[in-house]
Amino acid sequence: MTRPDWTARRPAAGLLPALWLAGLIWMVLAGLAAAAEPDFPKLTGRVVDAAGILSPEARTRIDGKIKAHEDKTGDQLVVATVPSLQDLTIEDYANRLARSWGIGQKKTNNGVLLLVAPTERKVRIEVGYGLEGALTDALSKTIITSAITPRFRQGDFSGGVEAGVDAILPILAGDADEWQRRAPVRADTVDPVTVIFWIIVIIALVIVLSRMSGGGRGGRGGGFVVIPGPSGGWSGGFSDGGGGGFSGGGGSFGGGGASGDW
Repeated sequence: MTRPDWTARRPAAGLLPALWLAGLIWMVLAGLAAAAEPDFPKLTGRVVDAAGILSPEARTRIDGKIKAHEDKTGDQLVVATVPSLQDLTIEDYANRLARSWGIGQKKTNNGVLLLVAPTERKVRIEVGYGLEGALTDALSKTIITSAITPRFRQGDFSGGVEAGVDAILPILAGDADEWQRRAPVRADTVDPVTVIFWIIVIIALVIVLSRMSGGGRGGRGGGFVVIPGPSGGWSGGFSDGGGGGFSGGGGSFGGGGASGDW
């Protein structure tokens, strides 16, 4: 009579340690993934001032303007200030936050997030898929450099955020003419030395052409350069209003928008 081969029924020698190690690795990776997820503030309204940089009066005015626009169009604009970007870029943080909150309607993706991170001195306008054609990257950048950051540099966070909202809302409503004129030349992308160089070149050409044509008594050169600088304030168009209940509608974002600093 032959003895049974009990070893055939035993698990492979290295199987249990391998399974234990795989489980340990999975738990570590899951923990790292959880730790990497930012600790977002709760969506408590159209203005979430987690960094505490806005005055109560400004928050009320901004909320009223946004609510009035949302009631007319369905577009959702949310203003958020955060105490920290938690070691993320503002682009990554803003996109994750906008998606987490689900700003905008699910079918139309008509959400916009204006995010301010005062600790890192960063600001971003994050635009939902459905509004990228209206609030383009160039327009978003122009709003930041012309309306928002000049006030931030003066320490006027309430004024900068409100000016940004006052610029965004008309564009979403279809009135982008003024900002389209500003968009081709932006304060953060223009090299002053280059501008001065081309001004000198144009003036020299005008003088040379004037002399070649026999003088310009009573005439004027035919070209001029307009260099837009930071503008003054843009006053808002909607009356104050209460916040009421508010939540995102499941809108999605693909990274459209622009960022800036001060």
